[in-house]
Amino acid sequence: MVNKISRYGIYKLNILFLLSLVSFNSFAQKDGYWDKERATTKEIMVPAGDRISVSTEDLPVGTTEIVYRITLLDKNQEMTNSLVSVLKAIPDPYGIGKGSAGAVFLMSKISGDDKCTYSIFTSNENAKKYVADGKIDNACYSQSEPVSKDAKRLSLDKSSCLKPDTATIWFGFESKNWFLSQKVVLEVVPWVDIKLNRGWNQDNKNEIISLCKTSTMAQKMANSDDFCVCILNKIIKQYRYDEFQKLLAVEKTKVYKDFGNECYKDSDISKNVFNDLRTQAATLINLQKYNEAIPKLNTIVNEGKATALDYSSLGYCYILTKQFGKALKALQDGEKLDDTELLIKLNLAHTYLITDDYSTAKTLYKKYQNQNVTDSLSWTEKTKADFETFKKAGLPSKDFEKIVKLFN
Repeated sequence: MVNKISRYGIYKLNILFLLSLVSFNSFAQKDGYWDKERATTKEIMVPAGDRISVSTEDLPVGTTEIVYRITLLDKNQEMTNSLVSVLKAIPDPYGIGKGSAGAVFLMSKISGDDKCTYSIFTSNENAKKYVADGKIDNACYSQSEPVSKDAKRLSLDKSSCLKPDTATIWFGFESKNWFLSQKVVLEVVPWVDIKLNRGWNQDNKNEIISLCKTSTMAQKMANSDDFCVCILNKIIKQYRYDEFQKLLAVEKTKVYKDFGNECYKDSDISKNVFNDLRTQAATLINLQKYNEAIPKLNTIVNEGKATALDYSSLGYCYILTKQFGKALKALQDGEKLDDTELLIKLNLAHTYLITDDYSTAKTLYKKYQNQNVTDSLSWTEKTKADFETFKKAGLPSKDFEKIVKLFN
């Protein structure tokens, strides 16, 4: 009965183990891969009672995880399974940490009686120092308890041994056999994130964003974040980072310009851009900086995005900078867009009055005197306020009082 239960228990454990492997395969991430081409497999002879360090192969750009396995072998022993072949059954690095089955599966099925301690370093200098004095102060990880085999996963977000720009790591081994040399097999396999493999880390992205914000287009915007992120995404999609860096300066400029034009035409981004320009122009008008507001408004007009109110504001700025011909044209263009916009009508009346077309001006002033130009500001109140502004700006004022008397 005991034997039956034992056999049933073992059978049940085997089923659970197989199911765990299936689940690892089923839910494996699709945005990366184990890079078997740049895996490290080294057999190292550690002299009796001595220390030695060894570096991994160059880690590929975009490495976010590594799995390593250390196995001490007795003389003439060989590994039964390579780490790369083991990882084919667990393609997702996160699956390794989901349960003990993955970790056990990674462990060597064969090892000798010898044991060693080991430490991991992020620089060759620290590894050499360890070999010289045995101190592990500068290690990013240390296994101080002697082992005959070990296997672990190190990740970018949980281990100081890996950083976005880490190209190599060093393993330092210390033999615990004072009489004979030890054979240590070191295997390291990197997990490569497909997106990061293109070389676009956080620093590189910030570099593109910073350059974008200095561009002429970006400086027209109160908030250029969406615009610059749009350009960044297009560059990342088109180029690996190292490819982009190899472009000539004139080629990079063209890339920024072409992608900038595409992003500028994006409906959501352009809407924000033009709203920003309107806000900036309104602020400048309130500060009586009419000459600075004009280019902002003209940008909207030239892009074909101007509303009747944009033309009204532009005409108003032209009046106050004594560019009456331009004022008349802008206001007439705005009138074609919306013949019911009374701010356009009022600024047209102002233009006619100041350019000595009193008769046409008088007709407009009288026609709309009982209406509001906004929901809370009457035509007559706005007229009087504008006249005060015009007087301070030194515009011709001989007919202002005549118009005010028309309202009484």
